[in-house]
Amino acid sequence: MSQFKINSITDKSGTSGPVIAGVSTNNSTGCMIIPAGPTENRGGRGKSVTYGGVFSGTYKSDMNIMDIATTGSAVDFGNASKAATFSSGMASATRGVFKQGRSPSTTGIMEYVTFSSGGGVAEFGSDEGIQQDSSASSADGVRGIFGNGTGYDAVIRSINIASTGDSSTFGTLTSGRYMGGGAGGASPTRGFFFGGLISGQPAGEKIIETVTFASGGEATKFGELTVGRRAIAAVTNNTRAVSCSGDTPATNTMDFIVMATEGNATDFGDITNQAAGYGAGGSNATRGVITGCSPSNTNRIDYITFSTTGNATDFGDTTYGSYLNGACSDSHGGLGE
Repeated sequence: MSQFKINSITDKSGTSGPVIAGVSTNNSTGCMIIPAGPTENRGGRGKSVTYGGVFSGTYKSDMNIMDIATTGSAVDFGNASKAATFSSGMASATRGVFKQGRSPSTTGIMEYVTFSSGGGVAEFGSDEGIQQDSSASSADGVRGIFGNGTGYDAVIRSINIASTGDSSTFGTLTSGRYMGGGAGGASPTRGFFFGGLISGQPAGEKIIETVTFASGGEATKFGELTVGRRAIAAVTNNTRAVSCSGDTPATNTMDFIVMATEGNATDFGDITNQAAGYGAGGSNATRGVITGCSPSNTNRIDYITFSTTGNATDFGDTTYGSYLNGACSDSHGGLGE
């Protein structure tokens, strides 16, 4: 029998073990336990969490969790520290961080969930920037970034997902916009921001921008959406990013980009709601799930299969009705799944 021996494995800082999909590390002996099953489900992974929202003028603190690889209704995952809407989500393979939006005034509260837990939140830090409402977000598993928020500001801010603490300045967008899309919009190296509304304009923008996680700085134009809009839910695997629905104008359009190649988006299909927008999404290597896309059908969960273009399909229902909710997942494209 052959032997395979490794003296040590560390992350790039050299101080701790790496995060490897489905692998548990033990620093005292250097052993690894590799479970069986599809990569996106190893170690209980392949989960998406929804966070808060609003329905009929009532702000929500509810959270749900769902298994992306299956279909069926989501289950309760506890509650946020306070009822909030216009929130953003960023995640690693083990932890999701939510930045609250309105409650009902703007709030800089950030808190996190542990995907493998039974639910509930813990304090993370504060967003001291002015983008405290409706920010678009991306993550590579180490760093979470967000921008396109209140005040039509162009600043992008960042957090270290594995630690706790306040946000800091990361870079700038090419222009200040409000309610762009980006939740889950990431490859392992780049974050993406989709659309958004420029102050004084009657309709959302088509622009797609990208930034490099490792360096930060100014965003650059990647291409354009097929339909200009704001309030976009974006989901990714490690190849494609799909922008789902939107508002101003309200649309059920979905379009996609290949993240390694700059260029304009291509039509993917339609979300199931006729008047859509204000949703949020999570994903694994094969599927994206989208929740909260319309005030008229707020319990519905849709899903898409990244490799096959076409209209979204009914996945199930959340336990609470809301739109303008936050969401994140433990196996999105930014993790290289």
